[in-house]
Amino acid sequence: MKKLLLILVLFSSLTMLAQKNKKDHIKSLKVAYITEKLNLSSKEAQEFWPIYNTYEDNRSKIKHEEIRSIRNEIKSNFEAMTDEDAQVLIDKLNDSEIKLHELEMDFSKELSKILPPKKIILLKVSEEDFKRKMFEEFKKRRKEKS
Repeated sequence: MKKLLLILVLFSSLTMLAQKNKKDHIKSLKVAYITEKLNLSSKEAQEFWPIYNTYEDNRSKIKHEEIRSIRNEIKSNFEAMTDEDAQVLIDKLNDSEIKLHELEMDFSKELSKILPPKKIILLKVSEEDFKRKMFEEFKKRRKEKS
């Protein structure tokens, strides 16, 4: 029994490590992609990356903690939910989405202090292109496995 428990703990640790490595790998691919697309000067890069990384961390917290938590609560309690409960969740979701929008606005303001407007637009386009390429790669790999 102890051996089985040890194996399960080891396996789950390795799984989490592999997921972290995948996330780190994707993040490094994204950094390289954005760096190439924006063609940042060394001064721009030095000022850009700390702002971008903070923005990404805050965005991730809102999307993956707050909004995901609300959606999970909706899924798990939907059948027993009253209209009042639903309204509370709608309000929470709206508040989180407003936070996300305000974060985007603040991010654009911060970037405008260090980058020309054309590069800010190019950043937004590059992020979308990267997401699309990653999704296409994911679909391709999934299809290969089938």
